[in-house]
Amino acid sequence: MADRDRDKKNRYTKTTRRFPERDNKDWVGPLLDYKEVELLRKFMTASSKLMGRKRAGTSAYEQRSLQRAIKRARFMALLPYIG
Repeated sequence: MADRDRDKKNRYTKTTRRFPERDNKDWVGPLLDYKEVELLRKFMTASSKLMGRKRAGTSAYEQRSLQRAIKRARFMALLPYIG
């Protein structure tokens, strides 16, 4: 029973910030910009889907910014909708 409780605690650990240098007061602009196509491609799967938070290692705030940037890049035809 104690092992099961310990596993539950470890399963829901908080993810670390993937872009800590961009979250200070000196950074101007959005956390992730749609024009950073090479960076955005690192967070997409082979079929051009957005990676999950656990696999990408991003926080919830970063994941929302990443999602917004990818959607904007797709609209501007910088990234494909499908692989």
